[in-house]
Amino acid sequence: MNEREDLLAMVASLYYKLHQSQAEIADRLGVSTSKVSRLLKDAWERGIIEVNIRTPIPRDFALEQELMTRFGLRDAYVLETKSEADEHSLLNATGQLAASYLARVIPTFAPGSTIGVAWGTGVQSTVNALPNNLGQKIDVVQLMGGVGALVVDGPDLARVVAAKLGGRHHDLHAPVLVEKPEVRNIFLSEPAVREGIRRAQAVQLAITGIGTLDDKASSFLRAGLLTLTDLSQLRRAGAVGETIGRFFDINGSSDGIEINQRIIGIELDDLRRIPQVLAVARGIPKATSIYGALCGKFLTVLATDDMTARSVLSLAHHHERENGQR
Repeated sequence: MNEREDLLAMVASLYYKLHQSQAEIADRLGVSTSKVSRLLKDAWERGIIEVNIRTPIPRDFALEQELMTRFGLRDAYVLETKSEADEHSLLNATGQLAASYLARVIPTFAPGSTIGVAWGTGVQSTVNALPNNLGQKIDVVQLMGGVGALVVDGPDLARVVAAKLGGRHHDLHAPVLVEKPEVRNIFLSEPAVREGIRRAQAVQLAITGIGTLDDKASSFLRAGLLTLTDLSQLRRAGAVGETIGRFFDINGSSDGIEINQRIIGIELDDLRRIPQVLAVARGIPKATSIYGALCGKFLTVLATDDMTARSVLSLAHHHERENGQR
C-alpha cells in the first residue's frame, strides 16, 4: 500500500469504524472538511471501502428502483433469488417482503381505518407473514365476491388479516362470478351487497394478486370458475391478466372483455382510486399479466422476484419498441 492509499485507509477507518465526523478528521489532518469528503470518495472508488449490508430477506434494490422509475410506482419489493430455491420458498419469501411493506405503512393508519383484501396465493403468503398488531384496530373488507372452492378465498383472508390487526372484518355476501350479467344486477340490487362494495371502494389500502390466463397457472381455472375453453376465449378477446377478479389486456384496458360484466366486486376504476394498492405476484407465467396491470396503473406497490421483474421490464421494452415502429 502506497502513501496515498494509507491516508485513504486511515480516513475511512476514522469515519466508518470510530464514527468520527468529517470535521474531527479534518482537524486531525489539518485539512478542510471538503478535502476529507473527497478522500472518502476516492477511498470508495479505489475499493478501499467495501460495504456489506445484511438484509433479513435478500432484495434487488437496483431492480426495485428500475420498476419504480419505469412504471411510476410508489415502491417496489423485489426478492433476490437463488438458483436452488423452489417455487414454494420463492412465494413465501415474496410474501414476507410484501408483509414488511404492510408492517411499515399500516401503523401510520388511524384506528378504525379500513383496508381491502382480494384473493390468490400471493395474497395468502403475505397474510401468513403479516405480524400480529392487535392494538391497531384496523377493519378489513373483501374487494370482490367469494370464490368458495379455494383455501385462499377472500373471506378467509379478510378474517385472518382482521384478527391480526385487531379489527372487524366485513364480508361481501356474493360470489365473484355469476352466469349472466342479469344475475349480477340482482345481487347488486341487494342493500347488503351494495354496502359491501361501498366499503371496499373507500379503503385506504388494498392487497391484491395478479392472475394469469396461462392454462397451468390460472387461479380461476384451479377454482373451477373457468374452463380451458373459457381461458382460450379470453385470450382471443385480448385478455392477458386479472386482478380483483377483473380481466384486462396488455395495455391495462378492460374494454370488450365480456366476463367483467359478470364479476361482483369493485371495478378497476375503483382500484385506481385507492390511495395504496399492494400487488403480490411472481413467476414468469405472470410477467405479461403484471405488465398489463402496471400499464393499467392498478397498483402503487409491487412485490415480486428478480426473475419476474426482469421479464416484465423486458416485455415493456419489447412492447414499446414494437409500438414505436408502427
